[in-house]
Amino acid sequence: MRSVVVDLDSASTMELVNVASAIAAELAKRPAPDSAPACMELTETLAAASDMHEAALAGFIGVVDTGREVQRWGFPSTQSWLRNRLGMREARAKERLTLARQRHRLTELTGRWESGTVSFGYASTIAGAVARLDDEDCKAAEEILLGMVDQSFSAGKVASIGRRIRDVIAERDGTEQPPDADTRRAYERSWIDTTRSLDGGRYIKGWLNAEDAAIWEGTLGPLAKPAGTDDHRDLSERTAAALTSVLSGGHKATKVTVICELDTLTGGHAPARLADGTPIPAEQARRIALSAGVSPLLLGKGGIPLYLGRTERFATPGQRRVLESLNPTCAVQGCEVPGTLCEVDHVDGWALGSPTDIDQLTLTCGWHNRWKATNPHRVHITKTPNGRYTYRLQPPGAPRPPATKPLTPWTVEPKTISPPHRITLTTPPPTNPRAP
Repeated sequence: MRSVVVDLDSASTMELVNVASAIAAELAKRPAPDSAPACMELTETLAAASDMHEAALAGFIGVVDTGREVQRWGFPSTQSWLRNRLGMREARAKERLTLARQRHRLTELTGRWESGTVSFGYASTIAGAVARLDDEDCKAAEEILLGMVDQSFSAGKVASIGRRIRDVIAERDGTEQPPDADTRRAYERSWIDTTRSLDGGRYIKGWLNAEDAAIWEGTLGPLAKPAGTDDHRDLSERTAAALTSVLSGGHKATKVTVICELDTLTGGHAPARLADGTPIPAEQARRIALSAGVSPLLLGKGGIPLYLGRTERFATPGQRRVLESLNPTCAVQGCEVPGTLCEVDHVDGWALGSPTDIDQLTLTCGWHNRWKATNPHRVHITKTPNGRYTYRLQPPGAPRPPATKPLTPWTVEPKTISPPHRITLTTPPPTNPRAP
C-alpha cells in the first residue's frame, strides 16, 4: 500500500511539488467514474486546483526568466525553453511567459488567482492586456478588467475589452486624444490576403475595420445560421458557405445597425456602437450615415410598433432591431452566440400569456430557447436598468420556485414613450465597379 504524508506547514516547496507530482501521476492512471454528475463535479474541482498550480508555475517561470538560467542550458530564450523542454505550443508558451512577467504588477489579480477565486483563463487574458501598458495604466486596466470578471463577463468578452483597454481607460478618465493621421489610416484600412494551396483551394486571412466588419456581419450573419436540425456544419463552415453565396450573387441585402446619440450624427464626439457591442468612433458612425438610410428606433405609437400585446405572437423586424441593440449575445449568462444569430424569446412564455411587447422579449440562441421551454424552473431571470434580461441556469436538483398564478391574457393600453436616442442605419450592399 502506497501513501503520501506531508506536513503542509513545514514542508519545503520542493517537497510540495514532489507530492503534487505523485498525486497527479496516480490520478492520471485512475479510470473516470461511471457517474456523469460525479465526473462533472470532479472536473470543476480539479480544474480549480490546476488553476492554482498555474499560479505557482508562473512564479517559478518568473524566477527562471529573471535569472536568465535558460541561457546556461543553451536555450536562446525562456519561451524557447518552454517550447522544447515542456513541450508547449508557441501560443501556450507565450501565454505563460506573459503571466510570469506581469504577475508582480497585478497584485490584486495574483492574490485572487492564488486563492482560487480567479481562473487561469481570466488571469492570462488580463496579463496579456496590460503587457504593453505603463504601471499607472496597468493599475487602471487591472481594476476595470477585474470589475468585468466580478460581473460574470466571459473570458472572451474580457479579452475583447482588453484589446482596446487604452481607449477604455481614456474614455473613463476623460483623457482620450484624437488619433494621429497614421494611426487613423491604419485603423480605417481593411486588408485581405489569399494564398492558393496545392490542391487548388485558397487560404484566406485578413482584418476588417469596424465599418467593413459591420457590413460583413450584416451580410453573412443571417446566411450563416443553421439550415435546420440536420445541419451539422460548424459556424466556420456555414460562414464559408454564406460567403460563397454572396460572391456568386445569391444574396443582395445588407443591414448594418449603429446605435448612437443624436448628437453624434450632428458633430458630437460621443462614440457609437454596433449591434454586437463593438464601439466605433463618432466620425466613423457619421461616415456610415452618409451612405445609409436612417430610421429611428421608436418605442410606442407613431413609429415602429414595438408593443403588440397578444395580437401577434411573432416579433416584428423593428422589435428585433431593438433587441439586437440591447443583446449583443444570447441572454443566457456565458453563452456567446451573437444576438444576430439568436431567436426572439418571450421572457415569461407566450403560452403562459406573455405579450409580444418589447419589454417582455429578449434574444436566446436556438438551443437555449428550447432548453428554457422544457426547463423553465431552472432559469433565474434578472433585468438590468437598461432593459436587458439575463438568464442564469440553475444546476440539476435546484429547488423549484414557488408556484405562481398563471398570467392572464393581456389587454394592451396605448403607451406614450419618448423615443430614445438610438439610430438604426441600414446600408445598401456594396457595389462592385468591375462587375459587368
